[in-house]
Amino acid sequence: MIASPALHLGQIFVSAFLAILFLQSGIDKIVDHRGNLEWLSTHFAKSPLAGMVPFLVTAITILEIAAGALSAVGCLFVLVSHNPNVAFYGATLSGLSILSLFFGQRLAKDYAGAAVLVPYFLLALTAMFLLA
Repeated sequence: MIASPALHLGQIFVSAFLAILFLQSGIDKIVDHRGNLEWLSTHFAKSPLAGMVPFLVTAITILEIAAGALSAVGCLFVLVSHNPNVAFYGATLSGLSILSLFFGQRLAKDYAGAAVLVPYFLLALTAMFLLA
């Protein structure tokens, strides 16, 4: 069954948005690994995550690249075949990525940084509903 034009466009836009968001963020963590690691080590220095920063940066980078890649491929599937399944999994990983970032920000007591993530999380939830 083909979705309504509004639903179809919503699926394309939300999956493209998540693809851009997470591919850029993940690629930045790869390209400027040292800078990100230094900043995050300082950011989490007084949190329970202090000794785990290198592992966590790697984990979140993998999660973000996977979320962005699935969202990008899913966007293409939605465009070409009207099949939102891959994009749904991209949105799901996007939500997991944001939850991970939110958890870290709360542990670091960066409440303003955690608050900035809320609209992105709501977008990921909306995407899951649009793509389900």
